[in-house]
Amino acid sequence: MYIEKLALQNYRNYQELFIEFENKVNVILGENAQGKTNVMESIYVLAMAKSHRTSNDKELIRWDQEYAKIEGRVQKQHSSLPLQLVISKKGKKAKCNHIEQQRLSQYVGNMNVVMFAPEDLNIVKGSPQIRRRFIDMEIGQVSPIYLHDMSQYQKILQQRNHYLKMMQIKKQTDQTMLEILTEQFIQTAVKIVTKRFEFLRLLQNWAKPIHQGISRGLESLEITYKPSVEVLEGQNLSKMVASFMEKFAKVRTREIERGTTLFGPHRDDLLFFVNGRDVQTFGSQGQQRTTALSVKLAEIELIHNEIGEYPILLLDDVLSELDDYRQSHLLNTIQGKVQTFVTTTSVEGIHHQTLKEASTFIVEAGAIVKR
Repeated sequence: MYIEKLALQNYRNYQELFIEFENKVNVILGENAQGKTNVMESIYVLAMAKSHRTSNDKELIRWDQEYAKIEGRVQKQHSSLPLQLVISKKGKKAKCNHIEQQRLSQYVGNMNVVMFAPEDLNIVKGSPQIRRRFIDMEIGQVSPIYLHDMSQYQKILQQRNHYLKMMQIKKQTDQTMLEILTEQFIQTAVKIVTKRFEFLRLLQNWAKPIHQGISRGLESLEITYKPSVEVLEGQNLSKMVASFMEKFAKVRTREIERGTTLFGPHRDDLLFFVNGRDVQTFGSQGQQRTTALSVKLAEIELIHNEIGEYPILLLDDVLSELDDYRQSHLLNTIQGKVQTFVTTTSVEGIHHQTLKEASTFIVEAGAIVKR
């Protein structure tokens, strides 16, 4: 799949923009703070209905405007699909093929993207929250049911936290209500945990050989899911539910004392091991970068395997973060099969045939021209 056209209105520093892309590598060149990343982000937002840079949608709307609009046309193997996302102070409205989507979970997945930016190196060395967000965004692209379950989970978690807070300040004392909320919470939680186990096993299957290739066969990568409740991959749901209930019994008093939920998918983590050693704690910077790169390249293959088409790859200012060898490995992998967007201040020093054959766009002060 590839994005053929992109139109922006009142998006960040762009008042109006219309641009056409080819199904190959598209390089977006420009100095910092001119709007390169904003173009990249708009493609990501059109696909995912949320930004990778901010959780505050209002930041996407141009100063003093009421709304921002992103439109695009995506070419797939068997269809051409117009997409539209309007972001206003009241929320978001998404259209696919000119039909408004009732839920964003129905909309996400019509266009698939893989983003690789400098902050993605934090998948390995950053906080558990970054890794959970990574898992949720990627599974959501290939599984609308997962997005729906996550949405339900967040609502129940909010209700449960609110009730625990009421119990903490003694405004509520009904233990039965807490047990009802906990039961609903656990039923949704086990669905999420099961899907995460499944996804990470697939990711591991793709990432391991890629990592071996980048490390010239010297390193072996293992990806491990670390739930906050002692459950195992492949365990049947009733056993998982029993483990969650056991955990609830252990932490119930502490949860009421602290007024918050102390277990569940929102507290899980992901671990990366290279040759049996935890990369986050013991890995060199090079190993951490190789791991992050392997995971991103694995995502491309995983999505292709799941939906039968390659996603669009967004490389936001990341080539300068990689040494020549990792740069070459990345560009060789995508060559000729993945529509790719590269933002950079300069292509000097990057000697690769893929970039020589690329379409180049120059960005300056919220305007773009093709070179």
